[in-house]
Order: sequence, then C-alpha cells, then structure tokens
Amino acid sequence: MAQKVRTVGIALILCFGCAVFLSAAPQKAMSVQVKEGQVRSSASFLGAIVARLAYGERVEIVQDRGNWLRVAVRGGGQGWMHASALTTKNIVLKAGAGDVQTSATSGEIALAGKGFSEEVEREYKQRNRSLDYTWVDRMERFQVSPEQMQAFLKEGNVVPAEGGGR
Repeated sequence: MAQKVRTVGIALILCFGCAVFLSAAPQKAMSVQVKEGQVRSSASFLGAIVARLAYGERVEIVQDRGNWLRVAVRGGGQGWMHASALTTKNIVLKAGAGDVQTSATSGEIALAGKGFSEEVEREYKQRNRSLDYTWVDRMERFQVSPEQMQAFLKEGNVVPAEGGGR
C-alpha cells in the first residue's frame, strides 16, 4: 500500500512539474510592423524568402536566436524573420469597441509603408551638401529580384552563414 501511495505521489509531482514547465514557456505572439514581412528559409537576409506577410499579421515565436526569430505563420509554415520586422504590440487594423486601445493609428499605418522616400532623401541631401551622391544614385537604379539573388548565390557556390547580414 505504501508503495502505491509513493508511486501515485511521484506521478502527481511529475505531472505538476510538467504543467508548470509548459505554462511557464508559452509561445510568444508578435505582429508584423513593416509593410511586407519576409519569412526566410534561414536566419539570414540572404536566405530564400518562403513567405511574405502583410502589416499587422500575427506570428508565433518558435525560437529566438538574437536578432533572428523562427516564426510559425498561419497555415502551418515556419521560417526566420528579423526582429526589426516584428513588434509585441497586437496591431488591429479595424478596431471594434473592445480593442480600440490596441488599434493602429493612421500614422502607424503610414509609417509601416514608408522607407527612405524621395522627400526624406531630398532633405538629407540639403543638410549634407558636401557629400557626393553619384554612386548612391547609380546603385538606387539597380534592380535585383530575390530569384536573381538566389541564382547568383547558387552559381557562386555561396552558402550564407546563419545570421549573416545582420
């Protein structure tokens, strides 16, 4: 009888320990905070793009590797995203009565689509008139698709290191 009590006690302790461990490490949900979030096959900006996510889409964090996060996307796929493309804020594009405090403002939506625009560039050039922008202007005209980049890497037998291009 004492043996059964001990066995049941140990089983309960193990079950309780597992429950505490699993509840202490829940998956963390994050939102895409850029116009287009690129999910990559490896933790590198040179990794192949396996999915593209829109501003506000939610992902579950599966693994954290510094600036790179392995994410699970809706539909079951997984890949790597740079931490700068994600936020812990739950972005709600159309707020209802209950979630108006967490909705994105029109300014936040506009910022998500902005980059180094012509207006920003003009302002920067005005403040830094002594700099030569000839090669910057030439480089801006280069157009390289993700497919072309992948073909170039493959042809040159280049295998980017994990986390490369940080």
